[in-house]
Amino acid sequence: MSTVSPDLCMNLPDTLQQACTEPLVAPRGLMAMRLGASLYIPATRPDLAAIANGIKLPGLRSVVFCTEDSVHGRDLERALANVAALLPVLEPSALLRFIRPRNPMVLWRLLQLEGIERIQGFALPKFGPHNLDDWLRVWEHRKSQHYLLPILETVETFDHRKMELVRDRLADNELHEQILCLRIGGNDLLNLLGIRRGRGATVYDTPLRDTIADLVRIFHPAGYHLSAPVFDYLDTPEVLAREVAADLQHGLVGKTAIHPAQIPVIEALYRVALDDYETAKAVLAPDAAAVFRRNDSFCEPATHWRWATGVLARAGVFGVAA
Repeated sequence: MSTVSPDLCMNLPDTLQQACTEPLVAPRGLMAMRLGASLYIPATRPDLAAIANGIKLPGLRSVVFCTEDSVHGRDLERALANVAALLPVLEPSALLRFIRPRNPMVLWRLLQLEGIERIQGFALPKFGPHNLDDWLRVWEHRKSQHYLLPILETVETFDHRKMELVRDRLADNELHEQILCLRIGGNDLLNLLGIRRGRGATVYDTPLRDTIADLVRIFHPAGYHLSAPVFDYLDTPEVLAREVAADLQHGLVGKTAIHPAQIPVIEALYRVALDDYETAKAVLAPDAAAVFRRNDSFCEPATHWRWATGVLARAGVFGVAA
């Protein structure tokens, strides 16, 4: 495998360095790309510091310490005490570290903790029109800059008009630059339908296929990134690989992993095919023709530039497959 340096806009091909001035790939977009396979860790675990400082699971790109669904209500205070003890011992790291608060009040408590500026941001669960004002009220009184990863996983997610409302409200509150990506909570959405995917099925074999496509149409043109739903099974990596390929075809990059064993499967698919890499460079070349043919494919920089910048950004993080 040949690789491109993962250092964001540094040491990348000239075409990508130029593209880094575009909204898709810098700097927020490149950080969103760097999320890769995100591992959610219950904040009640005793090894938070070892994971957060890269001693345990050293290949991890992003981690979310959870105080929500993976933590029983009776254990919430223990989880928050663990987080409070973790923050002062966090060391500088390339690992992107987030916390999932249980609700807006827990977010408020987290924002008061010493050392909270050492994490990159917060994954906001059950995000939608019904609680958007509650999250925003807390966020308006923050003391430091963080990224937000709202999770779309409530019944409103199925309503096109309500998702447009969320998009417009985020713009009205000038939160665009704080939204690193919007995460799609696949299992919560399937639960609302009373469905669990079969062992051999991808999420695109369920009714969520249309929901995901709808979210892409609503949020991508507005400049937001979307990450893909979790895959439930550990013993069917070939199905996981099919799902990740479909994620990419829908424009999703970043996926929750339920176990470290899923991470190499997911991120192997994020490596860019050599033909796509070379085509993207040709599309973004300063002397590219208005329309040209490459490897029997039609290329038109005016309509393919956004795809091409995304391909080169992904190559900059995950490399190019031989």
